[in-house]
Amino acid sequence: MNVVSQIEMGPFPVRTALLVGGDSEIEAQLRNSLDPKAWAIQHVADNSAALALAQRKGFDLIVTSDKTTGKEDVELLRKLRGIRPHTRFIILTDQGTPNDVITSMRAHAFSYFSKPFAMDALAFMIQHAIEDPSWDDGIDVISATPEWIRIFARCDFKTADRVVQFFDEIADLPDPERGAVGMAFREMLINAIEHGGNLDPNQQVEISYVRARHMVKCRISDPGEGFTLDEIPHSAIANPVDDPVRHLDYREEHGMRPGGFGVMLAQGLVDELVYNEQGNEVVLIKYLDLVPESPESRNVDDAA
Repeated sequence: MNVVSQIEMGPFPVRTALLVGGDSEIEAQLRNSLDPKAWAIQHVADNSAALALAQRKGFDLIVTSDKTTGKEDVELLRKLRGIRPHTRFIILTDQGTPNDVITSMRAHAFSYFSKPFAMDALAFMIQHAIEDPSWDDGIDVISATPEWIRIFARCDFKTADRVVQFFDEIADLPDPERGAVGMAFREMLINAIEHGGNLDPNQQVEISYVRARHMVKCRISDPGEGFTLDEIPHSAIANPVDDPVRHLDYREEHGMRPGGFGVMLAQGLVDELVYNEQGNEVVLIKYLDLVPESPESRNVDDAA
């Protein structure tokens, strides 16, 4: 029989989080992220107990155990959506597949982490989950397989971070290509949302990801009017040779956040970065160096 335990984090908590399993490190991250005057944490032992409790009461946030499989957690999410359609649901899993991640996106998971994952990245996503008042319409999956994904994403930074985390879990790339593609993709996505979508949550960017055998391609299309690379004063790419930080003065003068190095950074991380004529659509391409088949392995295959 599963026993539900509750830890009150304040005298009159008005919001509740449900933690599946008993991982003390994950609980510590929740405690550090949640205001003790506003939140209470409840524990259940497993997914079946979580579903039974969620049928009786609503939760603002549910975090699954990192000892369950992605498939098990997605099944819990599907059942939960029938009774609690707006609960923020973060999947932590011991093992998962790209298909599990895609299914979780379709079922409107808030985020997805498979082992090994960084605790600071989880804490960052928990903070997004508790701060965002409207989240579950932020990512629309149009079509998806592990090799070809097409989505629409709302034009805000928190949605961008969620998209990057989902795509990082889906990407079947070797190191260091995985890190390089992920960083370049994030920089270009942030640019599209900020400068093309003007951080307007009523606007969307279109994103596609294609994983071929020898390459990976990411395409981002924003709703803006576009630009010419050498005519964007807020970006380092347009700085004259004799003034490599001119764009920083422009950004400060116009009240823009620090930065402006995204295009230059992305160009150094991928093999090709191509804009369309209008300047509101960019394609990133990274070629993959596959290990050639050795003569010994071919001989073994032939003998078999």
